[in-house]
Amino acid sequence: MSDTVQISPVNLQEYSAMDWEGKRRVWLEISDITEEQFETHMAAQKAREEGVPKVGEAAPDFVADILGRDWQRTGETVRLSDLRDKPVGLVFGSYT
Repeated sequence: MSDTVQISPVNLQEYSAMDWEGKRRVWLEISDITEEQFETHMAAQKAREEGVPKVGEAAPDFVADILGRDWQRTGETVRLSDLRDKPVGLVFGSYT
C-alpha cells in the first residue's frame, strides 16, 4: 500500500451520477491494486451479495450473546427465531 494519500478526482455528487464503468475507472485511478485484483474483488462481492436477503424477506436465523450493563457477555444467548412477532432492534458493532 502506498504511503501517499490519493485525492479523488471527483466529488461524491459526481461519483453518484456516474455509471458503473465511470466508477470503475475512478476506482482504478485512485487505487493501488491492479485491474485484475479489482475485478477479482468485485466478482467476490457480487457472489457474496447474492446470498444477502432482499428487503422484505425474512432475516436468517442466528444466535447472539446477551451483554450485561458493563458490555460484557453474560453467558446467555438469544435466538432471532425465538423473537418472532415481537419488536426487535439490532445494533451491529464490536464490543470486544
